[in-house]
Amino acid sequence: MTPASAVDQGGAPQRLPAQSMTETDRYRTEFEAFAAGRSTPEPAWLREQREEAIARFQDRGFPTVAEEEWRFTSVAPIARTAFRRPAPGEGSGVRTADVAAFGFEGAFEGHQIVFVDGRLAPGLSSITPEGGLQICSLADVLSREPERLRSHLGRVVSDGASSFADLNAAFFEDGAFVFIPPGLAVDKPIHLVFMSSRGTGPASTISHPRTVVVAGRGSQVQIVESYAGVPGAAYLANAVTQIVLEDGAGLEHCTVQRESEAAFHVGFMAVVQGRASRFKSHSFALGGRLARNDVRQLFADEGGECELNGLFAVAGEQHSDTHTVIDHAHPHCTSRELYKGILDGKSRGVFVGRILVREGARKTDAHQTNKNLLLSREALVDSVPQLEILASDVKCKHGSTTGQLDSAALFYLRSRGIPEAAARSLLVCAFASDVVGRVRIPAVKAGIERHLREQLPGLRDREIQEAVL
Repeated sequence: MTPASAVDQGGAPQRLPAQSMTETDRYRTEFEAFAAGRSTPEPAWLREQREEAIARFQDRGFPTVAEEEWRFTSVAPIARTAFRRPAPGEGSGVRTADVAAFGFEGAFEGHQIVFVDGRLAPGLSSITPEGGLQICSLADVLSREPERLRSHLGRVVSDGASSFADLNAAFFEDGAFVFIPPGLAVDKPIHLVFMSSRGTGPASTISHPRTVVVAGRGSQVQIVESYAGVPGAAYLANAVTQIVLEDGAGLEHCTVQRESEAAFHVGFMAVVQGRASRFKSHSFALGGRLARNDVRQLFADEGGECELNGLFAVAGEQHSDTHTVIDHAHPHCTSRELYKGILDGKSRGVFVGRILVREGARKTDAHQTNKNLLLSREALVDSVPQLEILASDVKCKHGSTTGQLDSAALFYLRSRGIPEAAARSLLVCAFASDVVGRVRIPAVKAGIERHLREQLPGLRDREIQEAVL
């Protein structure tokens, strides 16, 4: 591998050295210790998948800006950090109050399962039986019924995922397994909480949570994934989520990322939709020093509906990168996509959204919109909406806008006696509300609104908050 020039998170040119063997070898050595230290035996197919994943990682290494999918985001800070896996029990200091601090407005009336440093924390979880619904530890399912997961666990790394997904496949210890039986409409939302602790050693920690969701034929469910960590803690959360919707199933999914300001977050979500299924996603990227989120969705049969909504809000020197792919592989499917970004300080945002309409996918109806709001002269956003149409008789469009606050709207508010700072904050709130307002789980919606009031760029002055809200 030869050296490559790059652009760092602040936009300045830099020179990335070729990845040394020690970077990938470090993970190979760690993998050997991980495999040898497992207390419970694993099925042969899973051991083989892990070996294949770490071999792919060694071959590919960490992605660089020389790769098209990563040209806007340098992961050099991740590659050069010697992360360590926390030992079992290191996260025992995380209490119910810590989880509640990253909860939602008022009591969350639903099922909640909590993982700390990628491992189940049963004392922090609360699940009640409901019509055959299963919400449990992935490790538990692997020990009791491993064949149920065989078709799922190897799929994501074969569908164009990056080497981070390879690391997840090689190292994941636990995560959430959610199975909704056919025909069941789950009354309460399901909350999957992934917390990262500070650990007990000086080195930054790493976790690889894996989530598998299977919505049976004709079922209905709402699921929330929350990612957070101890304030100030440095760590990497490398998460993979796999969602399968069988024919006629409906799922509303919400991801809320509020990692520590010193943390890294890499998330990959793969969604496969059956015939006439409906998937709605809300993604909120609000924390982390560097965050990357990939969504890959596939219409595996006719008549499906997919809606992707997202908001990233960054300030200071934060970097947030979102890549989405909606794959119209069958006819008569509909997709809608709206992503918004709010950037302040020297932050940088990236949105790359691709809609693929394959040959024969007639009667496709696909719309994609990306809007970005820059609150400072030093903030920067890269927006790359993409359409690839290989079929006829389709309706597709996409668009992207990036700008500052509307001067005419600001003048209108100031002419009504509203102070300039409060007027600016009103406009920022209105910009974000178009995405937040689409969340249909009241507690989650209220919790996100509260977080945005406290953290959203332009709303950090308490006096301004009181004037606006």
